[in-house]
Amino acid sequence: MKAILCVNHGLPDTLVLQETEKPVITEKQVLICVKACGVNFPDALIIQNKYQFKPPLPFSPGGEVSGIVLETGDKVSHIKTGDRVLALCGWGGFAEQVAVDANRVFPIPAEMDFITAASTLYNYGTSYHALKDRAIVKAGESLLVLGAAGGVGIAAVELGKLMGATVIAAASTDDKLSLCKEKGADHLINYTTEDLRTRIKEITGEKGVDVIYDPVGGKMAEQALRSIAWKGRYLVVGFASGEIPQLAFNLPLLKGCSVMGVFWGSFAEKEPAQSLQNLGELLQWLRKGKIKQSIHKIYSLKEGPQAIQDLINRKIKGKAIVKIGDWTEEPANVIPEKKENISQKEIITKPLVIRGLEDIKNHIGKSLGTTEWLTVTQQMIDDFSAATLDFQWVHTDIEKAKALLPDGKTIAHGYLSMSLASHFFYQLITLENIHSFFNYGINKARFITTIKEGSRIRMQGSILNAEDQPSGGVKIFLNCIMELEGSEKPAYVAEIISLLV
Repeated sequence: MKAILCVNHGLPDTLVLQETEKPVITEKQVLICVKACGVNFPDALIIQNKYQFKPPLPFSPGGEVSGIVLETGDKVSHIKTGDRVLALCGWGGFAEQVAVDANRVFPIPAEMDFITAASTLYNYGTSYHALKDRAIVKAGESLLVLGAAGGVGIAAVELGKLMGATVIAAASTDDKLSLCKEKGADHLINYTTEDLRTRIKEITGEKGVDVIYDPVGGKMAEQALRSIAWKGRYLVVGFASGEIPQLAFNLPLLKGCSVMGVFWGSFAEKEPAQSLQNLGELLQWLRKGKIKQSIHKIYSLKEGPQAIQDLINRKIKGKAIVKIGDWTEEPANVIPEKKENISQKEIITKPLVIRGLEDIKNHIGKSLGTTEWLTVTQQMIDDFSAATLDFQWVHTDIEKAKALLPDGKTIAHGYLSMSLASHFFYQLITLENIHSFFNYGINKARFITTIKEGSRIRMQGSILNAEDQPSGGVKIFLNCIMELEGSEKPAYVAEIISLLV
């Protein structure tokens, strides 16, 4: 197979395109025919031996790919040959084939193309983790994004705006800032021609910035930190400038602020459940058009080194992609809804926005619509068993299920379907000006129809009632009916009680 190889550590001009051996997978890996590979700043570091991970020579750069599964290991169950997938391989993506650990491979939604799939996880995953999990950005707060026209920067601008922040985009040229404005930035700072601290003071007054997102480092870091608000949060995302700043620790003391590291790769590895939830939310926003990757340029495999060099030279606005092979993507194979379902049931087009606790009462007795379909995979079943320490063979032993169950498929735990109700309600409701949402209790829960591995389910929902609480919160009663594709009977029905404060 052909691959761009790093034979000796150095800059992109030392990379070579040559024939190399095809990867051999282990029992827990997947072999992928690569269609596209995202270009990210770690690619520039890893070939210079400056990154946290140091693969043995020779290796291919490229840590974010999309493609088609060619082969799976014996212990891989949630992915099969022929599946369209995206994967976080770390390196190896500038090649016609790559072997990836199965827990870092995800099915591509039917409506998503290969280019989008290869350009989304790293940038949006990093920025969403930074804003949601680390800074815990709240609606109405101010967010300064340095290097705002780069891959992670433009994702932070878009997500910050979606999360209700007032976004201040800072970049080196007016051309880059025009893209930031298109993505929703409220204020623009050209730090080549304008003084960063002066402009921040003009925009925020004496308050300063609540959250700073910094993937650049270098000389601007201290200027930005000096402009942070009391109890602000400074997110250390990367050092695209090539310079790791030496910050004076008296500044966090005087500002009462927090300096937070953001390492999405380790987060995804150490907190996989939260990472998968974030990924699910990002995919929903992509499907609904709330976020959309900006593709700067699509390079050929031969042009891969130039793509990394353009990234180093800060010529990239948004995302650069390396396309492997001369292919044209076939239209996505979207499974149509049954006509009788469409005529009888409301299919959701966008979530209901509830603006504050008092607004909930305006929606009592109203349908919330119907979610999109979700496939229950063996990996989901295995993960649920691991989380609950419930390893009944009917759920987890694939070989035994083949021999003893009527259709040879494992069966999802009933409580797994119940736990998915929260995931579905996130599709149906968007909450604004509400601090927390707690699962409080369940009434009248019934598991009606068995959900087998590979089944597709979705949920209808409605708000039954809402009660004010002495604490100032509101207890809401939600009706959910979980449908099973191909079955006249639902899989699960329940009245779920949640507390909003």
